[in-house]
Amino acid sequence: MPELPIFTAADVEAQPVIDLPDFSNDDAVDLGLIAVEVIRERDLNLAVRVVLRDDVVFQAKLKATGAGNDPWLAGKAAVVARFGEPSLLVRRRHEEAGTPFDERTDLDHDVLKAHGGSMPIKVAGEVVGTITTSGEPDVVDHATTAEAVRRFLATR
Repeated sequence: MPELPIFTAADVEAQPVIDLPDFSNDDAVDLGLIAVEVIRERDLNLAVRVVLRDDVVFQAKLKATGAGNDPWLAGKAAVVARFGEPSLLVRRRHEEAGTPFDERTDLDHDVLKAHGGSMPIKVAGEVVGTITTSGEPDVVDHATTAEAVRRFLATR
């Protein structure tokens, strides 16, 4: 098995995020299709979901992914919606501060899952959606999502 990628909070902060003047359903589908391309190239067992304004606009479940990935897709995206930044960044910031996210008692951990794989979609600085992957170790999920975002932005 290949070595897992390592991300510090600073590594995640340095990665590009989608922040455009507008973002349509067609853009969401394009982003989802790019994610599927990355997943297939890397031969990963991943589900991908793109949500825009609380609507699932794109979803694909590749290989052995299925209904069991749904709570993870939703939970990671809920972290992005709540904190406005990538789910892995939220997790790493908590870890680096010495207060693991999973140990917070003021949050519903069935709803909020601070594991890598979800990134915000912003329009003029406001979070309007998410792209989320689930199915591999969370750092692989994050790396896949980040690559899809990078490729998508390269087309804009």
